[in-house]
Amino acid sequence: MASFSESDRQQVLVERKSHARVLTLNRPKQLNALSFYMVSRLLEVFTEDEENSDIKLVVVKGNGRSFCAGGDVAAVAREGSKGDWKSGAKFFHTEYTMNYLMATYSKPQVSILNGIVMGGGAGASVHGRFRVVTENTVFAMPETALGLFPDVGAPYFLSRLPGFFGEYVGLTGARLNGAEMLVCGLATHFVPSSKLSLLEEALCKVQTSDPNAVSAIIDKYSEQPFLKDDSVYHRMDVINKCFSRKSVEGIISSLEIEATGKADHWISETVQTLKKASPTSLKIFLRLIREIRLLGIGPCLVLEYRIVCHILKGHYSKDFFEGCRAILLDKDKNPKWEPSKLELLSDSDVDRYFSKLDDEEWEELELPKRFKNLPTYAIAKL
Repeated sequence: MASFSESDRQQVLVERKSHARVLTLNRPKQLNALSFYMVSRLLEVFTEDEENSDIKLVVVKGNGRSFCAGGDVAAVAREGSKGDWKSGAKFFHTEYTMNYLMATYSKPQVSILNGIVMGGGAGASVHGRFRVVTENTVFAMPETALGLFPDVGAPYFLSRLPGFFGEYVGLTGARLNGAEMLVCGLATHFVPSSKLSLLEEALCKVQTSDPNAVSAIIDKYSEQPFLKDDSVYHRMDVINKCFSRKSVEGIISSLEIEATGKADHWISETVQTLKKASPTSLKIFLRLIREIRLLGIGPCLVLEYRIVCHILKGHYSKDFFEGCRAILLDKDKNPKWEPSKLELLSDSDVDRYFSKLDDEEWEELELPKRFKNLPTYAIAKL
């Protein structure tokens, strides 16, 4: 690994408990937002532990009220705004490689999502075999409001959700609770937070990597949560009808037609959220999730890396830097997107983000050769 300070090294706590590796994300004041050190360290430990026959499973959790609120994109944006796009590219290269390793890992990863899990936090957890949520869990992929796009393999796992729920979650940045994550397949188990210490203790006694044995242990502490009457998951008919449209413009138009003649707060709020987001981000994500529905996690991350490098270079749009300014830095919540409207963005404009970069300093993301090319789990079967 690169040279890091002692304070950096406290950002991920690495423990060995019997036959389990326990990794704790430890930047509670920053809601455990992933720094370059954190993604580098996670990648390093996962790589080493896969070769260690004494380690049977990996537990990943967060310190404080958040599992992980995402990647530290504010730091990436600050460097990028100074013209240093390569630092950001290095961060995403490492993060996406970590996502791929987790998605193809030969041993069970148990992600304990007790609190906020957003953006990069989803990438560090949802790709694992087991995703344990609680009554405190809040999930979202809010990138379109930042001028970025739901990445870290999100187009892959969101495209595997029922119907067009993944399009809805990715385009709007909608927040889901633990019960909603369980019912749609983003989570595998719901465990009350009061039982998490007992669960972790039991997991650390496991002497096998057999996923059925691990699942049986988590089952002992699991409950079936109550899905609230006002849950967005009860709106699947409207979501499937509207978010199945071929374009973002079509989705918005369909929602507006659906709301004609009736007062539907959820639809009007959804429309306003879409209209406030970056048009470029919306169009990139919709195209990406549609393409990835028929592809694997590897091709998804390769495409994401092309797109994010184009975004970091800022040749076609500076929406990412503007979004970070408005939402994370100045916090005026009034980003000025360019182009400002969906209709000003053609299909060929979107095509450019999916192409290889014409830059001699840029290289395609090359993922490590794995003994398997697909995750050890499949969301579609849950």
